[in-house]
Amino acid sequence: MYVRVVRFTDVNPTQANALLARIQESDGPPPGVPDHRFTILHDEQQGTAVVLQYFASEEEMSEAARALDAMDASETPGRRASVDACEVKLDRQAR
Repeated sequence: MYVRVVRFTDVNPTQANALLARIQESDGPPPGVPDHRFTILHDEQQGTAVVLQYFASEEEMSEAARALDAMDASETPGRRASVDACEVKLDRQAR
């Protein structure tokens, strides 16, 4: 499994909530992005957010990155500070 980790700063709560509403109302991800799991973390006090996008393969992650990187900055919750493309080495849950 692979995870694309995108960190945002200067997150505007109004814009973040509008983005969440659009995502919840949509039928799926943007074109070119495989339909897999994703998680959005938002620290309103610090004005930051982290988006975790999960993919079955490195190829899927790369394909999605091209589509997501081409998105207009106004479609994001804030300023994109960093993007990491990671392979999951351990995913452990407490018993």
